[in-house]
Amino acid sequence: MVPKPLKQLFIRADASAAIGTGHIMRCLALAQEWQDQGGKVTFFSHCESHALRQRLLDEGMDFITIEKPHPDPSDLEQTLGALSAIHTSSSNEDWLVIDGYHFDAVYQKRIKDAGYKLLWIDDYGHADHYYADLVLNQNISADESFYTHREPYTRLLMGPRYTLLWREFKRWKDWRREIAPVARKVLVTLGGGDPDNVTLKVVQALKQSNIEGLEAKIVVGSANPNLEVLKKEIRNHTKLTIIENATNMPELMAWADIAVSAGGSTCWELAFFGLPNIIIYFAENQRPIAEKLHESGAALSIGWSYQLSVENIQQHIEDLLFSENRRKAYSIKSQDLVDGGGAQRVLREIVSLY
Repeated sequence: MVPKPLKQLFIRADASAAIGTGHIMRCLALAQEWQDQGGKVTFFSHCESHALRQRLLDEGMDFITIEKPHPDPSDLEQTLGALSAIHTSSSNEDWLVIDGYHFDAVYQKRIKDAGYKLLWIDDYGHADHYYADLVLNQNISADESFYTHREPYTRLLMGPRYTLLWREFKRWKDWRREIAPVARKVLVTLGGGDPDNVTLKVVQALKQSNIEGLEAKIVVGSANPNLEVLKKEIRNHTKLTIIENATNMPELMAWADIAVSAGGSTCWELAFFGLPNIIIYFAENQRPIAEKLHESGAALSIGWSYQLSVENIQQHIEDLLFSENRRKAYSIKSQDLVDGGGAQRVLREIVSLY
């Protein structure tokens, strides 16, 4: 697939309770694809999760800690200094991937002025100008108008066909979902952080449900500060299980009949599996994704996290569990959006600019 030997891939992304782990996790998918084609990967990150740092190291990737992330000026100086010290080829073959809303046009320009190729992963066009060689927006809400202010050389990679999925997901490409007449298995995955503990509302909604045989697996991310509260909440409820720092998300998505998720990158993983999804959005950048998926008939968006009551969440969950036809429609439509080949397509675009 890749006619030229790959050099270094550098990735700049952060993770915390406030911003979650999604930026690093979707970069991991591209990093895995790069490794699979023989390249080497180094992450530069301000990452508050020891488990996530260890995951990257276990994957055979290098990790350099950024002590104070942008807009602190030390970030750019540390990043550029580390790049200069460790790159192994002429700089026009070294690529840096940047993913995060706190990075801006100034950050892009400094990287480009230093001679590096740049892939910018974005969700809603938050920068004033785009200097990157490639801008990737894998969302159904992606629009070229977000990037009107860009350089003539900047290429846009738009839409779910470029969705970055881990290699663990691609192994399930030929798996087919069966839609039960009445669904009873719920996967809850509300991001790596969830500082406002919306997961607790969902757990309480599940506890109140009267559906016989209901089971739920609640994925709690490595940056979630509410783990002990959630454990206490499910005590004595044997059908509700908390899974910390899940490493088997494909198996969990195959197990479930429906999901309750945030409006981030997990939506595309669920779509790949054709798993009917109830989306709760936590931030303005998640809202257009949730609404577009809802409008297209690929998922059910139920609104802002802070506006939802336990009873409201319970009603939406129960309605979907009982509706075989709606679940079937969501499953078919969502799988039409994501085919699992996104990371390969992005890698081909990178290689074409070598």
